Amino acid sequence: MSVSRQKKVYLPTATRKNQYISVGFPLTDAFLASYTDLENCYYEFSKLVYQVAEKHDLFNVHVIATDKLPMVRFHSEAYCLSTEEQLRFFYNPAHHEANRLHSISGYRAKKLKIVFLATGTELRSNSATFHANVQKFMAEIKPLLPIANIQMKVRDHQHISYDFFAKNKGIKETYGYKLRAVDNRYKRRECNLPEDVSTLNYVTVSIPVGRRIKKQLLSENTTNFGPSYQNVADKFIAATKERQLLRVAMVANGKVPLVRNSKFERLNSTAEFQMVGFDPNTEAPAPILHWEDDKLVEALRFVIVAGKNDSNDEGFGRFMNQVEDAVRSFTNEFDIDKEHIDVILRFHQHLSYKA
Repeated sequence: MSVSRQKKVYLPTATRKNQYISVGFPLTDAFLASYTDLENCYYEFSKLVYQVAEKHDLFNVHVIATDKLPMVRFHSEAYCLSTEEQLRFFYNPAHHEANRLHSISGYRAKKLKIVFLATGTELRSNSATFHANVQKFMAEIKPLLPIANIQMKVRDHQHISYDFFAKNKGIKETYGYKLRAVDNRYKRRECNLPEDVSTLNYVTVSIPVGRRIKKQLLSENTTNFGPSYQNVADKFIAATKERQLLRVAMVANGKVPLVRNSKFERLNSTAEFQMVGFDPNTEAPAPILHWEDDKLVEALRFVIVAGKNDSNDEGFGRFMNQVEDAVRSFTNEFDIDKEHIDVILRFHQHLSYKA
């Protein structure tokens, strides 16, 4: 493969793009004391948020006062699903706009969080402008809040997702993506970031455990799936290691893997989330494996994290091509109905900082 081609990854034209930015800060006694009661605080704060957001072309804005983690996915219809720990937003950035307060009567949130969902058709091209608009929003709203000098935590999430077996389903056309690092891309677009920005880039792969895969996993034992999971993990680790992808995880306990930079964040798993911590500067950490021997899950989930050497000005094309080669080798070990089963690859780019 030529050097110029290595800088790009060629993905199906049906690839989906998402971006959302969350801004959060603690709900203190001092902040709450400026309002008549908890419900009034949520209402007045959200009303102010929507007014300021519209001035800066932010048209899909949600105020979260439930301490639930936002998860964003593409969908042709707009709706939000709530679990004990998650708010799952489904929407089409090209068509859907919304302003909504998410709260529970009588529940005092530990943090107030604002989630901005990107809108439009060219999300990656306009990602720096979107982030800059959120920065302008923060600069305008801070003096209007009842407490001075509130420090906010900003998290910018971007991801592209596609079915790895799109060609088997007749989607032959591809498009070349040059996946540049977010912080460098923003600087080129005059979107200024603080010095101490934390970044993390990784791929998640989800393989549904359908009837054909289930028969392979069950083999002779229907009560202890540990050996089957270990076999899958061994094949995954071998395929990734051969491509010099050394920061990997497998989660098969029914939880959603939540990837964090372990250098900066405390990692506590919950009933719904399996925390997976990586320090991108560590050269070859041990694979992270989570499963329960007596539990057959609906999906096998895998994580491949980009290292420091993968994150350069030439983009992540080489990294993603290595990932695709590894996933192709790994999935060929199993009898997967490629014409009907979706194996979703999602390339995540995250950055966070305090403002």
